[in-house]
Amino acid sequence: MKKTKLKITLLIDNPTSWIAPYAKKIKKMLQQRGHQVTYCNSADKIPIGDYAFFLSCEKIVSKNILRRNKHNLVIHESALPKGKGWSPLTWQILENRNEIPITLFEAVDKVDSGPIYLQKIMHFQGNELLDELHKVQGEKTMELVFEFIESYPKIKPKKQSGQKFLYRKRTLEDSELDVNKTIAEHFNLLRVVDNKKYPAFFNYRGKKYIIKISKVR
Repeated sequence: MKKTKLKITLLIDNPTSWIAPYAKKIKKMLQQRGHQVTYCNSADKIPIGDYAFFLSCEKIVSKNILRRNKHNLVIHESALPKGKGWSPLTWQILENRNEIPITLFEAVDKVDSGPIYLQKIMHFQGNELLDELHKVQGEKTMELVFEFIESYPKIKPKKQSGQKFLYRKRTLEDSELDVNKTIAEHFNLLRVVDNKKYPAFFNYRGKKYIIKISKVR
């Protein structure tokens, strides 16, 4: 049986996002399978089509734009509805978790509230730094995208249920170290800081100091 050729959009509204290389890889692989793929950095540019995947979307998408595609799909790193909001992977690493869900669900008017199609678990050893965390996240994101495309409409959405919890948006100040705590106590925070965008820092004797972390290979 011949596979249906789809019109698919990949949205990354922050072109400098770490996930951009994975999105470009997804685009190439989908095109190799014969699908028509649009890669865009603004929701306004989303064309009419079958599926729109919001792989990194920092802005709320309007109803009118959501109507352009049959399905609008978001990937979020938590067991929704628990862990809605911002930077869920980071917050859960700080909670000392090494098994973290990643969920593909339908975008609706209310943020992070749509029905769930797929969910996988990201497994960590507890020693990964940010680039390694993103590698696992990126690979699981790719798995979810392709599994949805290959399995739909056989997979059926499930309504979110259970306890709701919202993570707040992180700021640069969240990378501050407490000089009275040990490195071991700060290790999970050091794992999730970005050495360029939001590096670890501490204030001591009236001065601010920045600490950068990298792993010896």
